[in-house]
Amino acid sequence: MNKSVTDPIKSTKITTKESLYVIKIGGNVIDNSENLYHFLKDFEKLDGFKILVHGGGKVATQVAEDLGIEARLVDGRRITDIETLRVVTMVYGGLINKNIVAQLQRFGNNAIGLTGADGNFIRAKKRPVKTIDYGFVGDIDENSINPDNISRLMEAGFTPVFCAITHDGEGQLLNTNADTIASALAVNLSSLYETTLIYCFEKRGVLQDIDDDDSLIREINPAHYEELKTQRIIHSGMLPKLDNAFTAIACGVQAVIIGKSDELGNLKNNKPFGTRLSKNA
Repeated sequence: MNKSVTDPIKSTKITTKESLYVIKIGGNVIDNSENLYHFLKDFEKLDGFKILVHGGGKVATQVAEDLGIEARLVDGRRITDIETLRVVTMVYGGLINKNIVAQLQRFGNNAIGLTGADGNFIRAKKRPVKTIDYGFVGDIDENSINPDNISRLMEAGFTPVFCAITHDGEGQLLNTNADTIASALAVNLSSLYETTLIYCFEKRGVLQDIDDDDSLIREINPAHYEELKTQRIIHSGMLPKLDNAFTAIACGVQAVIIGKSDELGNLKNNKPFGTRLSKNA
């Protein structure tokens, strides 16, 4: 976790945190075997400790359809009834998770596939019913993550690969947003590691013009973010992602990077990658 280095001038030991990347991948990576192959190859080469978080892409929806289970979504959020929970547990925690782990082992990374129930790493609460009953969906709070247990796993040489399934501590599995899991992991582990949270998706990062990939905004700090919102350069679907990103930074995460999965290798090669959000970007 922490390591000591000697200051040659003062001859005193300075404790520094080791680095940690928490990286979330979406359906654009999971649903394309070639994209996934190249991403995992770049992921394995990153220095320091690493955690990978994934959802299920289109696979869960397809499997549900094959079983005659209708996928129900409200504002893009999946309603998780008991039959859907069985499907996403099988797909997220089984098929997708173990495929990713097997690929990482192929590249020499000793990955271990996990749900939040394993090791009691992530405990969530069933979302309360208000205007909509989301079913077996889990919400995370400040006490959900067990950073010490996760740290021990990484220190033992394993790379955690978390799917979007958590538990409530009472024997119930819950479907939980993968973006939220990644953010919570980064925040809770930031006291132990110099943590960078990375969201990989289909765009190169935050764009000045959503239709122009060359209009990438390289760096955003909180003041710049407020300007971009006022100018409506950033709006709609990107707002929740960036709001969560700056909340993570305020809670101890060093930086958040939003970028395209096939450019992750730029980090290893010290080249610009995506949009970097930080207090002093």
